[in-house]
Amino acid sequence: MLSLSDTTAVVSALRAAGCVFAEDEAELMLATAGTPDELTTMVDRRAAGQPLEHVLGWAGFRGLRVLVEPGVFVPRRRTEFLVGEALAQAPEASVVVDLCCGSGAVGAALAAALGDTELHAADIDPAAVDCARRNIAPYGGHAHLGDLFDALPAALRGRIGILAANVPYVPSGEVGLLPAEARDHEPLVALDGGGDGLDVLRRVAAGAPEWLAPGGCVLVETSERQAGAAVGAFAAAGLTARLAVSEELYANVVIGVRDQD
Repeated sequence: MLSLSDTTAVVSALRAAGCVFAEDEAELMLATAGTPDELTTMVDRRAAGQPLEHVLGWAGFRGLRVLVEPGVFVPRRRTEFLVGEALAQAPEASVVVDLCCGSGAVGAALAAALGDTELHAADIDPAAVDCARRNIAPYGGHAHLGDLFDALPAALRGRIGILAANVPYVPSGEVGLLPAEARDHEPLVALDGGGDGLDVLRRVAAGAPEWLAPGGCVLVETSERQAGAAVGAFAAAGLTARLAVSEELYANVVIGVRDQD
């Protein structure tokens, strides 16, 4: 059994399991574990290949500690760029929707930054909705279960200032090439974007205009090679579309804006 005071033993166990950032992970586990038994279990789970965030039970995201339960998509640091772009595009948004919400990290981060806002999150995965509900509760958020816009209350039509949709965008044939942490422990529905990876993105683009407020924006993350087609899908839906890129975070975000009526 590992001791809460024996950092060296924890680092050694993690390094032996192939964890590249063993020192950083050990620090997080030691700070999170309440007992030696809990610490030992955490190290064993991590050594078995479970994502660090599932082991800890939380992930850091834009300064927040977001609850992340087993089986729920882990928020990536690169997605913080999407949040920043949303805030820059619509700094006074009063209605925010986190679509394909996973843990609800994006919605929580937007609400934390905007202050007084009406927040909704939706996902097709019940485990994600349960997790998101807990993360957005401090902001008075509402979580909904369902397929994209079908999950949202009809009263939101034409009122959304920020529609953040962290859609799955891995082509079906490439899901098997993902790191085992994602492939084996995150839900397929949060990863698989169809033949070219853009199936869900196209559906979001097509549906967004009727849900956005005049001047409202929709943002999705995609890959560099898909960016051109993604911008085209937004433009085809009648949105004013552009691409924002963070080379530091390897992030590509497509932004679509509904024209002012």
